[in-house]
Amino acid sequence: MNGIRLAFSWLTVLPVAGPGEVDRRVAARAIAMAPVVGIVLGAGAAGLMWLLATAGTSFAVAGLVTVGALALSTRGMHLDGLADTFDGLGSYGPPERAREIMKSGGAGPFGVAAAIFAIGAQAFSCASLAGSGRWQAIAAAVVIGRVAVVLACRRGYEPAPGSGFGALVAGTQSPRIALPWAVIALAAGFFAVPGRWWLGILAVAVGLVAAGILVRHCVARFGGLNGDVLGAALEVSTTLTLVVATFGSR
Repeated sequence: MNGIRLAFSWLTVLPVAGPGEVDRRVAARAIAMAPVVGIVLGAGAAGLMWLLATAGTSFAVAGLVTVGALALSTRGMHLDGLADTFDGLGSYGPPERAREIMKSGGAGPFGVAAAIFAIGAQAFSCASLAGSGRWQAIAAAVVIGRVAVVLACRRGYEPAPGSGFGALVAGTQSPRIALPWAVIALAAGFFAVPGRWWLGILAVAVGLVAAGILVRHCVARFGGLNGDVLGAALEVSTTLTLVVATFGSR
């Protein structure tokens, strides 16, 4: 239970107290439970979209409110990680310089652009999916983002120098944890787009593969894995899953 308590404590604003001491073993369990957190958040996001739409709000406004609610429910840390990661990737110089920019606390032009694009793409995609009755895809995309985090913490990636969170979670997920979540994610895709099972699977695959490519590049660019890269992987995976799931919705 320490793992799931820590997962909700780390990844949401819910008043769940984590364990008093956190080591790599407990952190590994928390990361393994990240998709469970995604199930709760995803159900909440789809439910909020439905409530707003039922109340007569336009789908576009409902999408923006839902994406904003997701950001608030996660302290906005994943969007912050996305912005920091793209600021680091957009910098010149050695990995040390990139990590310094990521830790500066400010948001540069690359980071702002990435965050705005992600928020807009997610909001308009949620609106399109709601308009075509693809409510399951909204929930699934939120879960897929958390599965991407599990895969990013697979064995083989070292933490970036000076990374506190990365040192706790990098390389903690064995194949017997990561692979089942990947299979479950693809299975969820099968049901995400009613009448077009192949599109849901494609959306999940695109989201996870893109996040994996991003993580691999960031590990090489920054000298290892850190928390910002995990946030970026989550947002990229969620965004692309939502976007691909809208295909053919007109």
